[in-house]
Amino acid sequence: MSPSTETAAITLDVRDLRMRYGPKDVLAGVTFSAKRGEVLALLGPNGAGKTTTIEILEGFRARSAGEVSVLGIDPARGNEAWRARIGVVLQSWRDHKFWRVRELLVYLGRFYAPFATAEVPRPWDVDELIDVVGLSEKANAKILTLSGGQRRRLDVAIGIVGRPEIVFFDEPTAGFDPHARRDFHDLIHRLTDFEHATILMTTHDLDEAEKIADRILVLDEGRIVADGSAEQLARELTTAAEVHWTSGGRRHVHAARGSDPTDFVRDLLVTNSDVTEIEVRRASLEETYMALVRRAESAQKKPEVQA
Repeated sequence: MSPSTETAAITLDVRDLRMRYGPKDVLAGVTFSAKRGEVLALLGPNGAGKTTTIEILEGFRARSAGEVSVLGIDPARGNEAWRARIGVVLQSWRDHKFWRVRELLVYLGRFYAPFATAEVPRPWDVDELIDVVGLSEKANAKILTLSGGQRRRLDVAIGIVGRPEIVFFDEPTAGFDPHARRDFHDLIHRLTDFEHATILMTTHDLDEAEKIADRILVLDEGRIVADGSAEQLARELTTAAEVHWTSGGRRHVHAARGSDPTDFVRDLLVTNSDVTEIEVRRASLEETYMALVRRAESAQKKPEVQA
């Protein structure tokens, strides 16, 4: 990939982002980027600065300092054409309860039509979109008759009706049952694989982040304290991998020191001919996440050494 092509693939670029409210630094130098078609999950405890970060990237909040580029534009200067390329799914939307599902999406879609291009034929075909989010049976129903999960599906449809190039999801599956959650994961894959959209989502569901995110960003005390895949983050923090196996009808466990247990497993198979059901287990994302937060909090509490 040439440098120019690689630069063009960057849809989201954040450098030294800072946000201060009075004496408090909510964001204290956040830096990360995302490529076209990439899924990023933003994790962090309450008050870490997740919502503030998202609102700045969406252009809804002015930052104190730092550089931000979303689709090559500073969100603080984004015009209507730029906003037509952005999708936003908040935790809750204004309740258009007397509208019918299909007529609301048709109405909203008209605002995106003037910004259609040969590359991006905005907006979605409404019937296709309704099917994609799993509301076909409720297409002509009034919104006030929808269940909580169905209203959340409609929230998603509203956020992506303009066929956005980048979508910001804030706790998108809150209130979803397991079936709806699987459908949402399928939708994310469709948006990235076929629409080539970039996804940035906040979530408290670590299992969900591990399943669908290409990269996980952990935000704590206004700083990115980790950036990588779930496996990469686990490797960074885990000093031992547990090797589980069965031999002679008994289960065995060994903590293999070092990040790579390959040598131990090789020796085990060479010296034991009856080894079965061998498995290597590493730290779960939840364990990794909690360790990262504890490490960040510990670093914050260390007293400065006076010269």
